[in-house]
Amino acid sequence: MTTLVRSLLAAVLFITFALQAQAELRIDITRGTVEPLPIAVTDFVGATTVEQEYGRGIGRVIAADLERSGLFKPLDSRAFIQNNQAPGTLPRFGDWRVINAQALVQGRTQVVPDGRLKVEFRLWDVYAEQQMVGLAYFTVPDNWRRVAHIVSDAIYKRITGESGYFDTRIVYISETGPQNRRIKRLAIMDQDGDNHRFLTDGGTLVLTPRFSPTLQEITYLSYYGNQPRVYIFNIDSGRQEVLGDFPGMTFAPRFSADGNKVIMSMAKDGNSEIYTMDLRTRTVKRLTNHSAIDTSPSYSPDGKYITFNSDRGGSQQLYVMEASGAGVKRISHGKGRYATPVWSPRGDLIAFTKFTGGRFFIGVMRPDGKGERLLAEDFLVEAPTWAPNGRVLMFFRQERSKADGSGGKSRLYSIDLTGHNERQVITPLDASDPAWSPLIP
Repeated sequence: MTTLVRSLLAAVLFITFALQAQAELRIDITRGTVEPLPIAVTDFVGATTVEQEYGRGIGRVIAADLERSGLFKPLDSRAFIQNNQAPGTLPRFGDWRVINAQALVQGRTQVVPDGRLKVEFRLWDVYAEQQMVGLAYFTVPDNWRRVAHIVSDAIYKRITGESGYFDTRIVYISETGPQNRRIKRLAIMDQDGDNHRFLTDGGTLVLTPRFSPTLQEITYLSYYGNQPRVYIFNIDSGRQEVLGDFPGMTFAPRFSADGNKVIMSMAKDGNSEIYTMDLRTRTVKRLTNHSAIDTSPSYSPDGKYITFNSDRGGSQQLYVMEASGAGVKRISHGKGRYATPVWSPRGDLIAFTKFTGGRFFIGVMRPDGKGERLLAEDFLVEAPTWAPNGRVLMFFRQERSKADGSGGKSRLYSIDLTGHNERQVITPLDASDPAWSPLIP
């Protein structure tokens, strides 16, 4: 990842807002069902065949990103009257209004003398005939897909007012083999499923991967030598190390918001408690002290609080406590059992898995336990993870296995916070335990 970050040079402001449109083009994503905004995304123009190939690819990635969000409806390029226009000239807005485009994206690609790829784009409000934003980026040509995601984020933010989530990655567990002998490998990919690769060879069972805030490391559970331990994996080097030599089983790890600590559960003598390890000093601190099972801890984004699940009240429920371990308070009070809580990057909600009435659900509630909403339901849905803007969740869904051992497929899905726009995230093999990265710096 370090190489990728180094190779993508800083974006420079090309053209900013010209004049404010009298009626600003805006999507309110806080409402429930939103009618997708018709948007025209043209192929980015280029002077050479190579530049044109980059331009076509960038335009298609942007259109796919925006369409997948459920908030935009990219128009069929076969309907375009005006096409392949350089961003330095004013569009013929009437031609775009005829096909009902409310927004227009145009761009240009250019291989500059030092070999870098320059990508520039402009976003237009068609009906107000105003430019909304314009930017230029320089990168090595191999990073053209990442630039396309960055452009998608800029468009998303300008029209919705919220940060985008397209320039991100997903780490998850890739699964193969029969249900009683599953081979599980760490895998990583861009949020759209591209640039997929395996991080481990499947020789050891791995579970619950989680990104660090720096994106350079992943923490996860591995059964190396039949001994369950929490490990840290460096994505750039491929180096992995066990996180301390604890006397009991360690599991359910997550990084703190600043990346300086890992919080996890440790089971010793039949009891599971929550611990933290300071990665700089390797100091271990015990946070809970109860005869019940305390597990699945997750920090609030400001690092002041921790949510976790525990059966200390007689059934598996969600709790919140201060980062010191003080002030434990139960927040879930609905029917059924609650598990796998994870705090939103915005700090306003906690996502969870719920089991009630023989069905699993993915839901959210406020940190005080109020406002519970269930977003997805099935035979088995589990392990929610947040997009970095706190507006989209990803989880995995597993089918029921048949008597002959067939079925049982496991797939990743994303869903909008409002409960709409549920979509499968394509992976080469079965998939579970997703974790969404922060935006790539």
